[in-house]
Amino acid sequence: MDLGAFSLADRTVMVTGANTGIGQGIALSIGRAGGKVIGVGRSSMQETASRMAEIGAEFVEERADLGSVAEAQAMFARAWSAHGPIDGLVNNAGIIKRVDAVDFTEDDWDSVMDINLKTMFFLSQSIGKQAIAAGRAARVVNIASMLSFQGGIRVASYTASKSGVLGITRLLANEWAARGINVNAVAPGYIETNNTEALRNDPDRSAAILGRIPAGRWGVPSDIGDAAVFLLAPASNYMHGAVIPVDGGWLAR
Repeated sequence: MDLGAFSLADRTVMVTGANTGIGQGIALSIGRAGGKVIGVGRSSMQETASRMAEIGAEFVEERADLGSVAEAQAMFARAWSAHGPIDGLVNNAGIIKRVDAVDFTEDDWDSVMDINLKTMFFLSQSIGKQAIAAGRAARVVNIASMLSFQGGIRVASYTASKSGVLGITRLLANEWAARGINVNAVAPGYIETNNTEALRNDPDRSAAILGRIPAGRWGVPSDIGDAAVFLLAPASNYMHGAVIPVDGGWLAR
């Protein structure tokens, strides 16, 4: 099928946190659009690899502890050399700590910020350096959050990190748009993943969440994946520094 301006044929995209949930959904959407995926994470991505193979899409795995900037940068350089050049980067990997603000520890702060914001920036820097040096176009898609716009409760470092993701997305767009590098973000709402299983299994909490979502349903990983494909594809050539909420209308309520 010819996807035209939405095709990722002959493009290689790195996706962090591709082993499950939203990251897996992004990888599969890229595969369906004809792209090759380099999946990055600490744990096995065998399930994602199997699902990619089922749709005839190319998938390679790179292991890295994304809590370490040095390890993440070394992984990117290794992947560029082995599988590149890399046309796109999706900064999806992230963690969350739920603790009352008065009880928050330095580790609760640093462990989240290191992965969600610090490594996100330095991986973006890695593809920016390579693309600019080679005179190549590139795409960066950052995974933001509803908490890029809202405060949340008991998630101080997560809220800070996702607010930072939005700010860095705009900063990099300002610096790199004229260099042919598009930097944008997707902000997921409530998505059916392992991370939200407890919420979905709580009848009262689930009803409260669904009561605010105009679409009346939880999102699925492909909802985020398909939005990411749009930002990776030629269809979004003139988009820089944008954030697309994929939230069933949550923010509009």
